[in-house]
Amino acid sequence: MNPPPVPVIVVLDPSALELARKIASGVPSSTIHGLSSRAHGCVDEAFDETALHLRLLFDGGHPIIGICAAGILIRCLAPVLGSKRDEPPVIAVASDGSAVVPLLGGHHGANGLADSIADGIGVPAAKTTASDLRLGFSFDDPPIGWVLETPGAVKSATARVLAGSGIAVDDACFGSPWPPPQGEPGTAGQAVNVLVSEKIAAENRYDLVYRPKCLVLGVGCERHCEPTELQDLVLDTLSREQLSSNAISCVASIDLKADEAAVHALASQLGVPARFFSPQALERERPRLQNPSRIVFLETGCHGVAEGAALAGAGSKGSLVVPKAKSAHATCAVARAPEVVDPCRLGRPRGRLAVVGIGPGQAAWRTPEACRQLANATDVVGYRLYLDLIDDLIVGKARHHSDLSEEEARVRKALDLAAVGGTVALVCSGDAGIYALATLVFELLDREDRPDWNRIDVSVSPGISAIQAAAARIGAPIGHDFCTISLSDLLTPWPLIERRLSGAAHGDFVVALYNPVSRRRRYQIEAARDILLTGRPPETPVVLARNLGRTGEEICVVELGALTPDSADMLTLVLIGNSQSRLVRRGERSWVYTPRGYADKFAGEIRA
Repeated sequence: MNPPPVPVIVVLDPSALELARKIASGVPSSTIHGLSSRAHGCVDEAFDETALHLRLLFDGGHPIIGICAAGILIRCLAPVLGSKRDEPPVIAVASDGSAVVPLLGGHHGANGLADSIADGIGVPAAKTTASDLRLGFSFDDPPIGWVLETPGAVKSATARVLAGSGIAVDDACFGSPWPPPQGEPGTAGQAVNVLVSEKIAAENRYDLVYRPKCLVLGVGCERHCEPTELQDLVLDTLSREQLSSNAISCVASIDLKADEAAVHALASQLGVPARFFSPQALERERPRLQNPSRIVFLETGCHGVAEGAALAGAGSKGSLVVPKAKSAHATCAVARAPEVVDPCRLGRPRGRLAVVGIGPGQAAWRTPEACRQLANATDVVGYRLYLDLIDDLIVGKARHHSDLSEEEARVRKALDLAAVGGTVALVCSGDAGIYALATLVFELLDREDRPDWNRIDVSVSPGISAIQAAAARIGAPIGHDFCTISLSDLLTPWPLIERRLSGAAHGDFVVALYNPVSRRRRYQIEAARDILLTGRPPETPVVLARNLGRTGEEICVVELGALTPDSADMLTLVLIGNSQSRLVRRGERSWVYTPRGYADKFAGEIRA
C-alpha cells in the first residue's frame, strides 16, 4: 500500500503562481500543477486538459486546492462525484487570496486543510459545515490514524451536542485529548458517550467509538500458505483478545515474505499496508520475544518472525500484547505502540516495478494507466530522451538515465531500486513489450533467479506502439494479418532475420520494420526490400513514419521498389503493405489500407 496521495495545488493562470507557492510552503508534501499553455515550466507538473486532469487527481484521492473560481471545480468534478464518504478534500481559493472555500470532503480533512491555508495567507476559511462552525470540530473528521467505527451515529451525536449535550470521553485505554470536551455532561440532556480505544468494550453504552491505529500485527507463514488460513488465525486471535481490527496500523513480517500472497491478502482484507523487516532488524528484538525459536533462527536468521515484526513495528516503547498464536502453517502476534503508528516509517514496503510504455511521445497518446504508474513512482529509470518526453509527469522524482545502448544497466538499476522497497517506473517508448525492456526484465529474472528480485511486484503497462501510431496516421494498413520484424542484427543473427523476412514474403503479411537503418547498418533495408519483392509487386505502398507524435513528425508513402537506405533512419517506422494493400487518394488526403475481403463477401451476398 502506497503513502496517502499528496495534495495538489492547481493553477490555471500565471498570476496565481506566487499565491500557489505561498500555500505550498504551508502544506507539507504538496505539489503545484499548472495549465501547460499558461504556466508550463513554472510548476511541478503541467497538464493540457483541465477537466481531465482534475478528475484524474480526484479519482486518485489527491486533495485538490484549486486557485480558481469554485464553479470551475464544481463543473469539472460533477461527473465523477459519488459517495461523500470516499471523496478527497477539494478547496477553492480565490486568485487574489481573499477567500478559501472547502467544497468537498469537509469531514475528510478539507475543513482542517482550509483552516491551515487560510491561516497561512491571513484570511478566514469560508466553512459551511455546522459542527465546524459551532463546535470547532466534526465527529466524522478524527485525527490522522484514527478510525470512526460508528459513522451512522455521527448525525445524531452532532445534533445532541449542538443542542447543548456534553461529551463524555472514555480514553483510559489510550489517553487522547480528542474529541475536545463540550460543556458539562448532562447539562442539557444525556451526554454523548465516546470511546477511544483499541479494545472492544464489553458493554454497549457508547454513542461513538474511535479506534486509534496503535497496533502492529506481526505475521509469519510457510511458503504458499493458504490466505484463508492466515486470515482465520488473525481474526480468531483478535476476537479472543477483544481487539478491534480497525486499530491495526499495518501487517508486518520478515522480508523473505515480501512476495507471499497470504500476507498481502491479509493486508488487503484489513485495509492496511504490509511492511517488511530484514532478519537482522527482527533479531534485534530477541530480548523482548516471549517465544524465541532456534528452529526459526536456522530457517530465517532471526529467533521470531511474528513477535519480532510486531515489536519492531511498535518501536522501542511498544509492548507485546498478544504473544505468538499458531495454526498449522501460520503465526501471528500483536504489539501496541503508545501512540498512533505511521506505517510509512516502518521497515519497507514490497518493491514495485512497473515497466511503462509511454507511446510514441505526445501526451494524448499516453494511457491513463501509464500516467498513474509514473505519478506513483518514487524512482523513474529510462533513456534520457524518453524521460525528457514525460518531463511534466516526473517533476521531483528521482531520475536514473543511461545511454541508449545500455539497456541491461537500466533494467538492473530498476530491479535493484525496487528490491529495496522502491516504487519504480522503467520507461520505454511505444509499447513496453514490443522491442522494449519488458522482455529484458523477465529475461534477467529468469537468468539470475535472485531472491531479492524475485520478491518484487512486477507489472507491465502497455502503450501505443509505433506500428499502431503509423497505421492510424495513414489509414488502415494493418487491417489484415501483419507482423513486425526488427532489422537490427546486434542481438539477432542476420540469417535468422532473413528467414523471418522470407516467411513474411511467403505468407503475404503486411510487415512493419523496426530499427530499419543506422549509421553502421545500411544494407539490411535493401536486403529486406528484395526479399519482400519476391512476394508482392514493386508498386506496393510503403509508409515511412518518422518522429511519430513528436515535433518534426513526417509521414510519407513510397513504392516498395523505390525503398532505399536514404528513405529511413532509426526514428522511422517502415510499414510495408502486402500484395493487396492499396494507396487511395480522395479529396486532399491520401490513405493506405489493406482490404480484408469485405468486397468479396458483399458480392457473394448479392449473388445469393
